[in-house]
Amino acid sequence: MPSFAYKAKTSAGLVMQGQIDADAQKTAVDKLRAQKLVVLEIGEKTENFLDKAKAMFDKKKGKVTSRDLVLFSRQLSTLVSAGVPIVQSLGILETQAENPAFKEVLGAVKGDIEAGLSISDALKKHPDAFPDLYTAMVRAGELGGILDTILERLTVYMESSEALKAKVKSAMMYPAIVLSICGLVTVFLLVFVIPTFKHIFESFGAELPMPTQMLINISDAMRTHWYILILIPVVAWKGFQWFYKSPRGHHFVDAKILSAPIFGVILKKVAVARFTRTLGTLIKSGVPIMQALETVAATAGNVVIAEAVLATRESIREGGHLSDPLRKSGIFPNMVTSMISVGEETGALDIMLSKIADFYDQEVDTAVKGLTSLIEPIVMVIMGIVIGTIVIAMFLPMFELGDLASKQG
Repeated sequence: MPSFAYKAKTSAGLVMQGQIDADAQKTAVDKLRAQKLVVLEIGEKTENFLDKAKAMFDKKKGKVTSRDLVLFSRQLSTLVSAGVPIVQSLGILETQAENPAFKEVLGAVKGDIEAGLSISDALKKHPDAFPDLYTAMVRAGELGGILDTILERLTVYMESSEALKAKVKSAMMYPAIVLSICGLVTVFLLVFVIPTFKHIFESFGAELPMPTQMLINISDAMRTHWYILILIPVVAWKGFQWFYKSPRGHHFVDAKILSAPIFGVILKKVAVARFTRTLGTLIKSGVPIMQALETVAATAGNVVIAEAVLATRESIREGGHLSDPLRKSGIFPNMVTSMISVGEETGALDIMLSKIADFYDQEVDTAVKGLTSLIEPIVMVIMGIVIGTIVIAMFLPMFELGDLASKQG
């Protein structure tokens, strides 16, 4: 079906751009007018090879990304604050959604709202696209009559979360790439280069040094039993997945991640930043504290953090404070629990949580930069040791033969 790019004006005077699928241009114009849009410009969109490949990839992937959600929230906030009705706003965003999976979800949400469902209930029917945090905040925005403000806060929150993820990924990316290259080079030497030296050494007729013989044995094993090298990591990964799915294994792995020597420090700071940012955003948006803590626990991403949050929820249910169970968990630093305690006493908990989140965002940024500068020399040393060991092991027989020849001479 052809796609038409358009520029249109809403009833509130807001100019929108997007694209819509239709059999003909007249049909596209009729669809836009049905959404109470005044069409300013419209024309058939010509897709190049990259556009078609991207569309095929998105359709195959069939997943709503965080980027889709951030863009949707910001555009919906703009439309709602401009006075455009929610159904019309969703119709506009549906026509210009690039991801086919998200376009389908928005169409279903729009239909449910037209059928009488509330916005949050309509979104809740699509948990893969709209997480619990999202629907909880939208519900608070509906009840408080501040949906546009809530959507803006959601956008800011999601952008901050994505920036935090990007920082951590950037720290992991460099060592992962370098170690992968090191592994490939090592496999290449063992499979293709060492066998050549093996034939040379066999012509000497002398006993090889132990490091050289061990390296040749490893090379022979890799060439004759290569399928085992492929099978071992696959079996190990499947075994880890099975272990991680069990409650005991899940708790064990998540606890070890937080207590890891180098990366654990960063991941703990990320967890603190995420907890405070999420809880602060929910409380500021008017979500009740008990529901907010339940949502935070569900979106924590770490079972140890989730248990600490649920313990906090039970403490508040029994009349206790938010800060005491967090302090007992041993995960949250004293500075964090002290600031939360002050926020509880002064009635400015949401402001205090936002300040903690901002501080730990900076801490993560600093820690990532420090980790990157620390990892670079470590990775280079590891590469040097691996490649150097192989080279030395290969040249040891030549050194011994040279010494033998000089003695005989």
